Amino acid sequence: MFTLKTFYKSKEWEELISLLKIQRTSNDGVLYCEHCGEPIYQKYDCIAHHVIELNDKNVNDTNISLNPKNIKLIHHRCHNQIHTRFGYVPQRRVYLVYGSPCSGKSTWVHDNANKNDLIVDIDNIWQMITVNDRYVKPNGLKTNVFVVRDCLLDMIKTRTGKWNNAYIVGGYPLAMERQRLCEQMNAEPIYIDSTYDECINRLVKANDRDYEAWSGYIKEWFDRYQPDD
Repeated sequence: MFTLKTFYKSKEWEELISLLKIQRTSNDGVLYCEHCGEPIYQKYDCIAHHVIELNDKNVNDTNISLNPKNIKLIHHRCHNQIHTRFGYVPQRRVYLVYGSPCSGKSTWVHDNANKNDLIVDIDNIWQMITVNDRYVKPNGLKTNVFVVRDCLLDMIKTRTGKWNNAYIVGGYPLAMERQRLCEQMNAEPIYIDSTYDECINRLVKANDRDYEAWSGYIKEWFDRYQPDD
């Protein structure tokens, strides 16, 4: 028997979605959003959407939960748009958005989150509590920054407040660390899968932070990164 919490992490769900992605990829090798019709270029942009929304009563009805006719493959942003039309608020979802520095995590969240979503991004917190530019991080304020972050994480864990969805943004290169945080927050991982060269190129083009320091952070992340099993 599944709960909503366990269903989306089940083998049955993961295998079905993998199969649907293969079946619904066009002859030109592109998966098209079944809501807006535009291509879904990145795998982390693809959400499997139940037309008849799952709830505690129907999650074990396979004619609803595992029925391909009830599932559309759509953009993450389209999924959010569907669920916020007419003021409808679905069950809250929490996403752990992780990847290398300069991989595009914050940009992706900015492009996909809605106005009533809660964002926990350590760079935002640094910028919020100082007069410094975004990537200037005085060591004397480190404790304050992490206390603010932990307070927000606790709000997500306890589902405090009336936010819709929550996005936790960070590097998280270690598999066990991601797994532990996802379990604590009942979160879904989203890996912003950028290559080392793509991250370095973004760093150069951004020109808003120290190249030597940040290129080192990028290299360190890729050296430490552990893919999920």
